[in-house]
Formats: sequence, structure tokens, C-alpha cells
Amino acid sequence: MFAVLTRTVPRRVLVQSVRCMANKPPTPPSSSSSLKQGPSSPPSPPPPADSEPPKPSASTAPEPPTEPTPLPSGSVPSLDFAPPDPTEQQQRTGARSSKGSLSSAERRRRNMGRLTLALLAVAFGVNTVYMGREWDDEELKAKKMTREEAPSTWWGRTKERFTDLFDYFNKPAWPELLPPPYPPPHQKPYTLLISIDDLLVTSTWDRQHGWRTAKRPGVDYFLAYISQFYEVVVFTTQNYYTAGPILDKLDRYNFYITHRLFREATRSMGGKIVKDLSYLNRDLSKVVMLDTDPEHVSTHPENAVVLPKWKGDPKDNGLIAMIPFLESIAIYRPPDVRPILTAYHGKNIPLEYAKKEAEAKARHIEEWKNKKGVSSRSFSSLFGLSGANPAATPTAGMPPTYLEQKRREAQMQYQEEQKYIAEHREELEKLLAQEQQAMVGEVPGTLWEAFEHLKGKPKKEEEGEGKGKEVARTS
Repeated sequence: MFAVLTRTVPRRVLVQSVRCMANKPPTPPSSSSSLKQGPSSPPSPPPPADSEPPKPSASTAPEPPTEPTPLPSGSVPSLDFAPPDPTEQQQRTGARSSKGSLSSAERRRRNMGRLTLALLAVAFGVNTVYMGREWDDEELKAKKMTREEAPSTWWGRTKERFTDLFDYFNKPAWPELLPPPYPPPHQKPYTLLISIDDLLVTSTWDRQHGWRTAKRPGVDYFLAYISQFYEVVVFTTQNYYTAGPILDKLDRYNFYITHRLFREATRSMGGKIVKDLSYLNRDLSKVVMLDTDPEHVSTHPENAVVLPKWKGDPKDNGLIAMIPFLESIAIYRPPDVRPILTAYHGKNIPLEYAKKEAEAKARHIEEWKNKKGVSSRSFSSLFGLSGANPAATPTAGMPPTYLEQKRREAQMQYQEEQKYIAEHREELEKLLAQEQQAMVGEVPGTLWEAFEHLKGKPKKEEEGEGKGKEVARTS
């Protein structure tokens, strides 16, 4: 019985101590007297769990609560019965590090990576040195530069070539936007570049129809008449799928517009779209460009005529008013159009040119009167008409100027073309329908036909081969 009591009492005391520590807040460390207590002194037993705490007497006043003082991290009590000793040093397990345990395949892979990086660095250095070489004639021709304009230093040449590498997507899709010109009897002497946006058409909106594309007044006559003097090229910043249907409406039978250039023919400079004429493959002294945006012509402003934007006014005649100026350039054929366009820069070209033409007409009339007066004075003196007013002399027999004569011929040719189109409209429509059907027939219907089309085999040959195979199978 005594042995049983000696075994159960410490366990009961231990359970009570755990309960007491879980219910009571941690107490600050004991005084110095407790530190002097040796490890052999037994701990004082706690009061029993069912005993009530002593009540304070009336004579003694309760002490005010004191704020708990923060405990150091090392003195916080723990529920573990055997807490680890912080002074105990962590011992090594004896396992080997992975640094020196690489396999042979991993070592080869690491060595190959280092060798590849070294070869790339050497190749980059050699390529940098090679990019600073001297210019050759073919390279300068492709860059549309001369030896005087090209950089002459090694660093300048290297920088220029590196810029060309990273500037690939900012340039036009082709180094030459137009094919070589036709031989002299068939090629027009001058090239006229025309924009679409707010020059030939514009977008309008109303409640009844919504957004529509409005055609500028006189645009049909402008294209038909001016195409007699110029190689007309439509150069727009729109994409093909938006501008193509508009051009098909303006030039239904492909009589007036010789070439069409779309967004992929433009160039990006400083985040702005530019029409760089150096890629045009034409003599710039014979090129005139009509546009409504100064940014589009910033690379060659000496070749451009910037017109006000058309906002949809049905009574506008700005496009028709440009015809006398343009036809006079093509009729008189100056060696370089750029000085003429520069002289009219920033001016109202139709009004200013009308004044110049009126002055030339007045000089022509005056010269004709002087020549006629020499022969008519002797004739009129016979009848006593020498005192007649020279201003009242009729000008019915006066010959036209060179400009008026060429203009009259162009008007007659325009009328003949319109008459031919009116008489043969049904035939032209049939030819147009056949051409559209042929284009639809050339479009591959399957992926295999697309591959054969890339090889250069026409679709008709593919159909013939397919029919031959079917006949052979049936036979």
C-alpha cells in the first residue's frame, strides 16, 4: 500500500501542475532566493485543485493591478517536459554535399553551356568588327545613299548597319514599291501620287444610313482627265481590305489608276506613318504627291502639295480646281517639278495659278494685237479708219495659246474615252465578271491545293491531274 501511494502521488502532482500552468498567466521570474535554491531541494507542492483560494480580509486593502512585465524569450514557460538545450550545438549528419557529386552527363552539359556562351560572345565581337567595314556600291544602292551621304567612320558604319537590323519592321515591305517604268512611248513623263483619306473620299454619318463613304464632287472626272498626263498611283495609309473596295468603285475597269500602294508600302519614323518616296523607284524630279496630312510627306515635302481636308461638302470644287495647275506641269514638261512646288508651298494653288495664267493670257492678247496692228493699220488707212479704237478690235481670229491647244486636245480625248465606255459597257462588265471568276478559281480550296499553288502549279493542271487519276481508278 505504501508503494502504491509513493508511485501515484508524483503523477497527481504533475497533472495538477500542468493544469495550473495552463489556467494561470506566466509569472515573472522568482527572486534571488529561488535562484539560490539547489537542484536537490524538492519543489513545494501546489494547493489541491478542489481547495478554494483565500479571501482577502476587510482590514487589508486590495493592491492595484500591476502591468505585466515583458519576459525574455528564454524565460517563457513551455509545456514540453524536456525542452531542447539552446546551447547544444547542431551536429553534422555526415552526408556529402551535392556540389561535388555531379554526374559526368551534368558536367558535360555545364561545359557545353559555357562553351556555347563563349562562342556566342566571340561571334558577336567578330560581327561587330565586320559591320564597320567599308561601303560597297550594291549596299549603297540598296540603301538609296551615296558615298558622300553615308557615314565615313567605323563607328558610324557599325551603328548604321545595326540600325538597319532592328529597323526591319519600320521600313516598307519592298525595296522598290513600283515596277520599272515602261519604255518611252508608253510611259507617262510624270507620276502623280494621290491619297484617299479626306481627298478623294471621306466618311459621313446621318440618322437614316449611319456611316457611309462619300465620294468627293468631281472625283470621277479628275481621275479620268488627269490620267492622260500622269502615271496615277494611289498611295494610302489604309490597308488593302479597306481601301481596295473603294478603289474598285472609283476605277471600275482599271482605266485610270496605274498602281495601288497600301499600308505595307509606308514607313514608320518616330511612331508616325510616313510615305518615303526614296523607295518609289521613280525619278523624284518627275513626281508630284497630293496629300492632306503634312506628316505623311515629311520626308519629301518638296514633292508634295498639301491640300485642305474635305469634310463632306457637296458643293466643294477643290479637287477640280487643281486640274489646271497639274495639267500645265505635264504640258510644259519642266525638267524638275520640285522648284515649282516649292514656290507654291503654303499658298492657295488654284487661286495663285489662275492669276499667273490670266497674266499669261493678257500678254498673249497684247502680243497678238501688236502683230495684227502692223498689218491692219495700212489696210484701215485706205478707208480712213485709222482713228478707230484699238480696244474694240475683235479677238475672234486670235490663235489659242499652246496651253489652250493642248487642253482642248485632252478634252476631246476624254470625251472619246467616255463615249467608248458608254457604248461598250456590257462587254466591259462581262470581261470584269470573267476576271473576278478567274481570281476566285485561283484561290486554293484545301491545304493541299495551297501547297501546290506555292510550288507554282496552276489549279487547272491540278484539276486535270485529279480527273486523270479518277478515270484511271474507275477503269
